[in-house]
This record gives sequence, C-alpha cells and structure tokens, in this order.
Amino acid sequence: MAELQARHTELSDAFLRAKAETENTRRRSEEEVSKARKYAIESFAESLVPVKDSLEAAIAIQNATPEQLLEGVHATLRQLSQALERNKVLQISPPAGTKFDPHQHQAISMVPADQDANTVVAVLQKGYLIADRVLRPALVTVAAPKS
Repeated sequence: MAELQARHTELSDAFLRAKAETENTRRRSEEEVSKARKYAIESFAESLVPVKDSLEAAIAIQNATPEQLLEGVHATLRQLSQALERNKVLQISPPAGTKFDPHQHQAISMVPADQDANTVVAVLQKGYLIADRVLRPALVTVAAPKS
C-alpha cells in the first residue's frame, strides 16, 4: 500500500509539473503571437522612413529646378521600389502577349489586336503581390477573339 501511495504521489507530482509546463508554453506562445502581430510591420516601416525623408528633403529645397526635382523624384521612386521589394511586395506588370490570368489580372476591356485571344494587350495599372498573395490585380486590356 505504501508503495502504491508513493507511486501515486510521484505520478501526481509529474502530472502537475507537466500541466504547469504546458500552461507556461501556452502563455509564452500567446505572448509571442501578440508581439509578432504588434511589430509585424516594423521592418516595412523601417524601409519606408528613408522614402519619407527624401520627400521632405525635396519639399525643403527652395529654388529647385524642374530637372532637379525630377531627378529627386526618380531617386525617391527607386528607394520606394527597393523598400517594397525588400518586404516581398512585387509588381505585376505582364508584357503584351502574356496569357490573361484572372488570379493576377483584371480585364477592363477586350480590344481587337493582332495577337492570340485572351492575352494581355496593355497594362493600364500595375498590380502588386505580397508574398504570392494578390494585393491588387493588374488592370489590363485583353485581346478579343478574332471574328
């Protein structure tokens, strides 16, 4: 009987320790998920701060020539493009003749064209992917079937 009582005490103790460890693991996991949600955009924001700095610097220039402003806009656009790419935001801009993909493209109209039906004729507005998920589809015109 004493042996069974000792075994019971030992198993009860092991159970309570395992239960406490499980509870601690669950609590730590919840804290990590909470932190991940709270700071998920941190990397993206860090990439965009220099773009904002460049725009503010451009506004601060008093007597900039149109050429200087255009050069600054191009440089800032490159910064923004690099920031988006670093954060897995990729451009959807299919070349003419690409097969229309309803998952990444939105057809605005069908136009007569000297290319295969249901292929992209022109991109009216670029689309964007964020890590394989469509953020915004590319707006395109599509070649109409030949009559």
